[in-house]
Amino acid sequence: MPDLPRLPLTSAYWPATDGPGLRETTIGSVLREAAARAPAVTALVDGDPERPDRRQWTYAELLADAERAARALLTRFEPGTRVAVWAPNSPEWVILEFAAGLAGLTLVTVNPAYQGDELAHVLGHSEADGIFLADRFADRDMHAILAEVRGRLPRLRDVLSFSEWDAFTAARHAGELPDVAPDSPAQVLYTSGTTGRPKGAVLTHRGLTNNARLTFRTAGIGPGDVEVNPMPMFHVGGGCLFTLGPVQATATQVLMPRFSPALQLELIETYQATILCGVPATLRALLGHPDLAKRDVSSLRRVVTGGAVSPPALVREVEATLGVTYQISFAQTEASCSVTIATAADSAADRAETLGRPLPHTEARIADLRTNETAGCGEVGEICTRGYLVMRGYLNAPEATAAAIDAGGWLHTGDLGSMDERGYLRIAGRLKEMIIRGGENTCPQMLTSP
Repeated sequence: MPDLPRLPLTSAYWPATDGPGLRETTIGSVLREAAARAPAVTALVDGDPERPDRRQWTYAELLADAERAARALLTRFEPGTRVAVWAPNSPEWVILEFAAGLAGLTLVTVNPAYQGDELAHVLGHSEADGIFLADRFADRDMHAILAEVRGRLPRLRDVLSFSEWDAFTAARHAGELPDVAPDSPAQVLYTSGTTGRPKGAVLTHRGLTNNARLTFRTAGIGPGDVEVNPMPMFHVGGGCLFTLGPVQATATQVLMPRFSPALQLELIETYQATILCGVPATLRALLGHPDLAKRDVSSLRRVVTGGAVSPPALVREVEATLGVTYQISFAQTEASCSVTIATAADSAADRAETLGRPLPHTEARIADLRTNETAGCGEVGEICTRGYLVMRGYLNAPEATAAAIDAGGWLHTGDLGSMDERGYLRIAGRLKEMIIRGGENTCPQMLTSP
């Protein structure tokens, strides 16, 4: 565990602790290192129930396929260009992510549920030169949707279907794969756009790889662990934390094409999964599914979650029912994913009622809503973070970037919370949901909290 700051804290500020050192890594280099350390360990399992063969890749095989795909990418795209991916989860999505990292391309991830206007915005705004897409998603013809807006995308020149993946990867680039700088852009992830058009957070190789490694290490996940991942790959959780984390831990990822409680329970039993990742809604669905009583889930030891509020009652129910440690992370796309996480060393009360403490090399503070000064312990304000994990900025949006990252380098998350004198974070709602009551700013969630 990293050295802790002097406790108790005198204000709601957590300094960056040393812990395991930051590394100058890239998405490609962490896969190469894993293949060198554990070439025969299973890296990836295709959990698609419609494929009876249940494809699997060792780390050596995953690296070989990623390097092959990287060379194919370089027959069409120059290093530094942006290539989009618009598809549900699949092993080919994972291989493309590592291939883009090896080839020095920036991957633009697109929600497969997007309709034409949303798709056109992301592809046009990101200036993507190419796109990989699925043929269908949720009974929708993806090619037809793209065709409707193709005329609005003069920059887009290559459209590649995952159904033709083998033919695509048969192409070979004659030269060597490029050297990729750790601080270069790895991915552009578009936020939900609740306050307007989605904004593209530019995340670096160094930020994504270190954040995933430090999160998994702090969470106690390592070699021999098996993770079942139902999270969407276009999201920072599914495609970054729960993909780059297991690689650096030389653990196994069992990738689900979509969330299904029955499928998830079957995969836990079949592959003796030790790590379950998801959000509170999927965990509730799992607990309420009739197959839970029929499946052997005794191998599970940890649940890692974030992205939505986990009520303390749910935490306790999951721990009691599944016999696991429930570990909540405070995460945000603009912070390369995790800012804090609860650990197995934390008390049951802290796991249920807090978001844990900041990760190593991560500064965090609560900013007073009126003065922007650091708040006192226990006071509600805006959660801010600073360090290697903060995005470069929003793509082609300097004003939005300046509004999110202040002159001191602090990322203002837009989330309300408090920090106690031990450094544990509690969530209190969203800043934009504040309402004025009796001359005071109040969050609706705070009005209904016990």
